[in-house]
Amino acid sequence: MAIRDIILYPDDVLQKECEPVDEIDDSIRELVDDMIETMYHARGIGLAAPQIGVLKRITVIDPTAGEEEDNLHVFINPEIIEAEGRITWEEGCLSIPGVYENVDRAARIKVRALDRNGDPFEIEASDLLSVCIQHEIDHLDGVLFLEHLSRLKRRIVLKKYKKHLKRIEQADEEEGQH
Repeated sequence: MAIRDIILYPDDVLQKECEPVDEIDDSIRELVDDMIETMYHARGIGLAAPQIGVLKRITVIDPTAGEEEDNLHVFINPEIIEAEGRITWEEGCLSIPGVYENVDRAARIKVRALDRNGDPFEIEASDLLSVCIQHEIDHLDGVLFLEHLSRLKRRIVLKKYKKHLKRIEQADEEEGQH
């Protein structure tokens, strides 16, 4: 297992639609393991393959960020087959660090996907898990949570993001001087 670099906005790869996985072999399982390791290392609750530069329809999600056992979900070629209700949840993104904003999503969803062994399954999700799945499937479609915001909110969030990146850059420079 390896920790991969997370691609940051505005990299073009984040806005590309991913290809379905045709065959689940050892290389795909290794990719899934790397994604899990990367997500936990970054203290995230979800990660989609394009966030590490791989344009495949794969996402890993753990709404507890590894705090509780048996909450890790692997979705290969996921598709939402039912959605109902509305929920607003504060979202962030490992590819847009340091900013969070409320996003409206479906409150409950039903998803069909393949697991890491290629076995099909369906899962019903609500609340945070539902939000995570929808956020990650958006990544697979080349959509960022920013696109669910009004133009004004998007501008405010991007301004915060640029300030956050500048602070990181300054901290790195200072660290390099010591």
